[in-house]
Amino acid sequence: MAALERVWRVPADHPTFAGHFPGHPIVPGVVLLDRVMQLAFELSGSPADGWQVSQTKFLSPCGPDDELRFSLRDGARGGLAFSVHCGDREVATGSLLPPSA
Repeated sequence: MAALERVWRVPADHPTFAGHFPGHPIVPGVVLLDRVMQLAFELSGSPADGWQVSQTKFLSPCGPDDELRFSLRDGARGGLAFSVHCGDREVATGSLLPPSA
């Protein structure tokens, strides 16, 4: 494998903002992980639902209209390491394990 980087601007009208949290919208971690899984599929060709989250740290919140930079690269044990940034601020880091053979 190699490395992959993609930018995603969080839509201000993303449906998760209605309940997470009213008056102070924050992108849920599961939304970030969903984007990471989609990129893992794009990079590896392995089904997105086969990847397993090995570890994750959510370091800083992000919200509507934030521009997020997702980076994936080769990780340990045939997996992928990922990071998510909003400008210079690190939002999340973690690693994925590949689908079982």
